[in-house]
Amino acid sequence: MPINAGQLRSLVVKPVLAALELAAPDVAENLIMGTAAHESHLGDYIEQVGGGPAMGIFQMEPATLNDCYENYLDYSGRAALKAKVDSFLAPHPALADGSPDKAAQLATNLAYATAMCRIRYYRAPAAMPTDPNDINGLAAYWKQYYNTPLGAGTVEQFVADYNRYLG
Repeated sequence: MPINAGQLRSLVVKPVLAALELAAPDVAENLIMGTAAHESHLGDYIEQVGGGPAMGIFQMEPATLNDCYENYLDYSGRAALKAKVDSFLAPHPALADGSPDKAAQLATNLAYATAMCRIRYYRAPAAMPTDPNDINGLAAYWKQYYNTPLGAGTVEQFVADYNRYLG
């Protein structure tokens, strides 16, 4: 059974976006909600169907998570943003050294997964669409910068899932 969309939006997505203090909160909110609607049908599954590495309601791969840190958050000028993102980490699940298992938390920690989804979009080279209600525009942005042009997902599938789970 999927997560209640209204509760996900009000109890997780909005507070996380407010805490991150990044631009375009309304567009980002709908883009993130649409990503969850499409990627996992709002949590119908948290492991990638077919056995791939993607995890959580946003189906982010550990390699993407690592790239967000190594090539964006770990740069010294972004220490404050990294601290905001990392503030959502829970003590468990943890690695053998006791540090949070960030990859596992994509599946177990909605706030952290939401923050990482926002970072993924924030890093995109093009600005997000300006109209938060332009679902086709959000879908095209998702396809280009989240799923990637070589990914299996389509704009039409995103729009259909957005309308089905959030409409």
